[in-house]
Amino acid sequence: MIISTRGRYALRIMTDLAENGGNNYVPMKEIAAREELSLKYLEQIVPVLVKNGLLEGVQGRAGGYRLTRSPEKYPIGEILRLTEGTLSPVECAEFSGEGCEHKEKCRTLPVWMRLNDLIIGYLDSVTLADLLPANDNV
Repeated sequence: MIISTRGRYALRIMTDLAENGGNNYVPMKEIAAREELSLKYLEQIVPVLVKNGLLEGVQGRAGGYRLTRSPEKYPIGEILRLTEGTLSPVECAEFSGEGCEHKEKCRTLPVWMRLNDLIIGYLDSVTLADLLPANDNV
């Protein structure tokens, strides 16, 4: 499993807003400048985060984006699943082997299932709050 730039950038956007936004709306160009990311690429990622309720945005002069909940209520696994689709190391682990004709005799399925559980468990145990400077316990 490799996390794409889409997933990594989504985490950086969310972390930037957690650190710099508070209740204020932050323009996307400010996030792009601070994080040294392409504004055009952020314009592809942010609508997905808004559509799924992780961010809210307003247009206009004082417009921008902000988190819809406090940073400790955002497991990074949620953000990555939204942007990556799946976090499973192999396809069969995502569905507990369902649909695999080799499920009953596959000796490696338990390895992939356990690895999947570890990945999901860890990513769901870390929140945006854990990624902020005062929290160096990740």
